[in-house]
Order: sequence, then C-alpha cells, then structure tokens
Amino acid sequence: MLPLMVAADQIASSSLTGASVVSVCALLFTVASFWWLNARQGRLQAWEPHSFAAIVHGSTARLRLPLVLHNTGPKPIVVQDLILTFPDEPASHLPLLWVSSASRLQPGPDEEAKLPAGFVVPGREAQQLFLEFEAPFSGFLPEARDYKAQIQVRVGHRKGWRPLLTFSLRAANIIDPGRYTVYNNAPVELTKEDQRRADAALLELLEEHGDRSPPGGRRQGDPPNDEGDADTSR
Repeated sequence: MLPLMVAADQIASSSLTGASVVSVCALLFTVASFWWLNARQGRLQAWEPHSFAAIVHGSTARLRLPLVLHNTGPKPIVVQDLILTFPDEPASHLPLLWVSSASRLQPGPDEEAKLPAGFVVPGREAQQLFLEFEAPFSGFLPEARDYKAQIQVRVGHRKGWRPLLTFSLRAANIIDPGRYTVYNNAPVELTKEDQRRADAALLELLEEHGDRSPPGGRRQGDPPNDEGDADTSR
C-alpha cells in the first residue's frame, strides 16, 4: 500500500510542476505579446525619392524632396528636426536646413508653405511629406554628377542626430538651376541636348561663384556623417 501512495505523490508533484511551467510560460508570452503590440519603440524608415525640386540662385541652394516616413513600432515617434547633408563633400558644404513644408512637389506662387514644426508619426503608420531644405552660403554649387546625400533626424525620445536616409541626388538632371522646378531623380540617361544644357548651366553657375569663398568649417553641434536609417528604437 505504501509504494502506491509514494507513486501517487510523485505523479501529483510532477503534474504540479508541469502546470507551473505552463502557467509561467503563458504569463511570459502574454507580457511579451503586450509589449510587442503596444509598448515597443519602433524606428523611422524612409525611401529614396524618385524626383526632387531644386533651385540654386545667388548664394542660396534650395531642395524640395518628397519623402515617406514609416514608423515600424506601435508607439508614436515625435520628429523634432531634419537636415540634409553631403557626407562625401568638403566640410565647407554646410548642411541644408529644413526651412518649410509644402503641400506638393511642384513649386508655385499659389502654394502655402508651412514653417518647420515638430510632428508625430503614429505607430505603424506612414506619412508623405514635401520638405524643403536650404542653406545660404552653403558652398553647395552642384556639378553635373551624382551626389551622396543624407537626411538626418532628431526625434523626441533620443538625443542627437540620427541618419534617416542615404540616397543619390542626381544633380546632372538640373538643367535650369536658376528656375525652381521639378527634376527626375531616377537613374536614366539624359539626351545629348539635355546633358549639354545641364553642363552649360552648371558651369555658368560655378563661374559666377568662382571668386566667392563660402565660410568654412561646420556649425557647432553638426551631426556626424554616418550612414543608415534612423534607429530610434532605443
């Protein structure tokens, strides 16, 4: 009789241990699922623009870019500021600052541009924006070639600047730099006539500024020139 009682106690103890393990695993799964679905901090994603608007007039360079920002996590992300840099260019090429937000890509006299202001990208949502970047005396006088451009971002829950998007800006497509208009940013071959016009226009622009030296150095607090998307998860 005693051996049977001992065996029954062992079976009951084993069942209790198994039930405890299942309960703990279920609790951990519930907590992890709640964190992943509701409390996880995501990051911002952006993609290379297929077009852009540009004007280089006098000592000012201005670019308008159509961007789509996607928040990969459930928590909202506050975007405080953005800048456009050229990592492979000389240090005298100061970053182009975010100066306004437009309602469309094509510039026009009837549009209402908004001054820069922080905005929120809700969790697991995407937003399309038309952002203008500008810098007086930037030193950025485009040549008829591709430029490595990088957009950097400051978000509310992290300190400092973070790389958001690195892409090729195809300045060779700018055939009329004194006119604020839209150009294709896709890697397509220009016609010989368009290439000739672009080379001539940009050469004239460079000659006009040949005797002007933009102020050197970088502004205090400028971000490092590292690549990658904006990892805002930590």
